Amino acid sequence: MPASRDETLTESPDGRLTLARPEPHLIIVLECDRPLSGSARHSLHGITEISIGRGEPRGVVRNAGRLALTVPGGFMSGSHARIRRERERFHLEDLGSRNGTSVNGRPAVHLVLEDGDLIEAGHTLILFRGALHAPPGTPLDFDTREAELAAPGLGTILPALASEVDALVKIAGSKVPVLLRGETGTGKELVAHAVHASSGRDGAFVAVNSGAIPEALVESQLFGHAKGAFSGAVREELGFVRASAGGTLFLDEIGDLPAASQAALLRVLQEGEVIPVGATRAIPVDLRVVAATHQPLEALVARGAFRADLLARLEGFTYALAPLRERREDIGLIIANLLGRIADAGRLKLTPEVGRALLRYTWPANIRELGHWLARGAALAGADGLIERHHLPPQAAGLLDAAPDAASGATVAPSEDARLKAQLEALLATHEGNVAEVARALGKARMQLHRWMKRLSIDPSRYRR
Repeated sequence: MPASRDETLTESPDGRLTLARPEPHLIIVLECDRPLSGSARHSLHGITEISIGRGEPRGVVRNAGRLALTVPGGFMSGSHARIRRERERFHLEDLGSRNGTSVNGRPAVHLVLEDGDLIEAGHTLILFRGALHAPPGTPLDFDTREAELAAPGLGTILPALASEVDALVKIAGSKVPVLLRGETGTGKELVAHAVHASSGRDGAFVAVNSGAIPEALVESQLFGHAKGAFSGAVREELGFVRASAGGTLFLDEIGDLPAASQAALLRVLQEGEVIPVGATRAIPVDLRVVAATHQPLEALVARGAFRADLLARLEGFTYALAPLRERREDIGLIIANLLGRIADAGRLKLTPEVGRALLRYTWPANIRELGHWLARGAALAGADGLIERHHLPPQAAGLLDAAPDAASGATVAPSEDARLKAQLEALLATHEGNVAEVARALGKARMQLHRWMKRLSIDPSRYRR
């Protein structure tokens, strides 16, 4: 039964949520200086104050409604920023950090966070989500460095998607056919590999592009052929189906399979046996099929271009891959996975503006395109391994040069003094002119605050009530 508007999430003793309801979260998406470190997700359920500062290793401490996030890095100050919850709004303050805090690419000293705001503290990119769905049993804190992730290709920082991945991993151990749906480039073959790796089947993983085989050769290549079955058949060939026996047959772009071959494949799935071209006897086969498509198969069925009974056989379990533009939270984890395949990846770093561009782009070609961008950047990076803006493809220029999103209401600080003055005035307003409280909030001596206020022409009495 779903939680009502008046119900609240409760925390179990092992630090898990026990009711399903969207809750605010902070997600450490990407450490630009350590892009292989992955991501971390932290629920803000029951939290009234969050501190962000430097610490080794990356970690989180919860204590009586307070959350302390620590991230390594020389560009992060010891006490860098603070977020306070006032009713249902979250107020971000920079704590006089050496390198400042930005939101959506704009320097900020005090603002109210909106859902989807991207916070930059040091060289770390943190995403604020105002209402992220977390199914029951979701850990309050999840760090990909420490967690045992699903097989490569199935990792996610998103709680709702993680529950779908768990279901897929359970299905992987059976012989239930799996149908993968998703846009081109979303990683369907990578997921198919992950299903095979999780299946426990010791046979081969055989990938077939259904649309790349000449129509005249589809049945011969899928089902094999007997010696002498046709001109040029000088020996018996197993075909893809028998080659995958005991393993996994991956049929990519199944919607492109010719109608005649659809009927033959249906028989193989129904009977668990294959008749090679030119043979007279059926051969039993231990078959497990994972199919994939970017096409709406139901529309193909309606047009008579795809068999309804074959679709029913293939979709024993359907798994939909979300496009990358809808998985902004996962981009840091995906970057870590992609960079990890590059030789000497440990030396690679990104400038923060490159990190922002990767999070801002809509990725029409999805993960495949992100992989190309990263491979290009890694190849062009200098001896220091730093991927900079001029290492990205031309289409990134618009992302880097465009004016940042001003929807967050971030305060622009044209100079250090202007940034400091805005911060002090915001804190004086919050603490109603109480200099001692402002000094405590900043971790500074009152004499230091008085020197700053004199230099910046700030009168604290204006803020007293």
